[in-house]
Amino acid sequence: MIGGNESCAAGPMPMSYLTCLTYILGEWTGVEDIEDYLSYAVYLLWVLFPLVAVFLLPGVLVILFYTSILLLHIYKRKNELKEAYSNDFWDGAKQMLATLWDGHGRIWHGYELHGAENIPEGPGLVVFYHGATPADCVYFMARLLIQKKRYCHVVADHFVFRLPGFKILLDAHGVLHGPKEECVNALKKGSLIAIAPGGVREALFSDEMYTIIWGNRKGFAQVAIDAKVPIIPMFTQNVREGVRTLGGIKILRSLYERIRLPIVPVYGGFPVKLRTFIGEPIPYEPNVTAEELTAKVREIYIYIFKIFGIMIENTGILLSSHFSHGASYRSRWNHGRLWTCLSLNALKCFCFITRPCRCSRLFKVSTASYIALKNNLL
Repeated sequence: MIGGNESCAAGPMPMSYLTCLTYILGEWTGVEDIEDYLSYAVYLLWVLFPLVAVFLLPGVLVILFYTSILLLHIYKRKNELKEAYSNDFWDGAKQMLATLWDGHGRIWHGYELHGAENIPEGPGLVVFYHGATPADCVYFMARLLIQKKRYCHVVADHFVFRLPGFKILLDAHGVLHGPKEECVNALKKGSLIAIAPGGVREALFSDEMYTIIWGNRKGFAQVAIDAKVPIIPMFTQNVREGVRTLGGIKILRSLYERIRLPIVPVYGGFPVKLRTFIGEPIPYEPNVTAEELTAKVREIYIYIFKIFGIMIENTGILLSSHFSHGASYRSRWNHGRLWTCLSLNALKCFCFITRPCRCSRLFKVSTASYIALKNNLL
């Protein structure tokens, strides 16, 4: 046995440190052939590491949120006197956190924002599809603040206001709880507000085909009508590829409907490319009802996700949707599940990154989409 003062490298046949440690561990535990057990443990570690990693990576967003909360507490502590004399005490903190989140979006996702010029100078209601996490919305808010010096408030679910430590973060960013009157008042004051009609239910239980889960919700449309503001559609490419959920498990859906808490596990956190596209505003029309306006906005997303099956990018292809009122909607959209597809002169279809077995079906859908775009829309 090796004494306490002896070196692993001592003697005519020096041992490596790993072998030495294994020998000492075997002597200490009294387990024979401990090398075999350790080798098996290392094997299991390598096998299970990817599975563990995909469930741990989304925790980076949680760390970022609580890092933001910590920075806000430090900022508030250092600027207590300023609070009594400043019109907006949190201006500096918002810029600081925007830099933090924008940096994370740039490094991890290569985040891009397209169509920011479509956001009006005055008030507006940004409607977006809710991914498994709100990261894309946070990136959008951060980039908009940095580039345009424009702040966008967001409507959050009630459970967010019960998360420990989140109060200062929600107060600093003016997050809205969601009553229609509160949203209408904020819009009438000139604010820009973002809302996901699908909410948490869409975040947890939508799928890789970007299924819209709005139910009969039309409150956002009524808010836009009451405030007489345009609706600005927004979509982030690859938002479902970065983080996914286990929402397909029926028992989790039933449990959510009972307790209304987001207990569905998420996994992923992959460094996929994220691009947010802002469409042209749908203007306020006094004669349009909330039901008609909701149907109009829903038609945009159904057009993107359902009819085409997948959105196609042709170096910034313009997808158009014409409505019965004569107003046209034309904006840049794409979906990140193709590498490239479609040109006005030739159709070149590549397989799905994640679903190569559907390439033949996609080719048929893309061909029909190309003809519709060329003959009717473009």
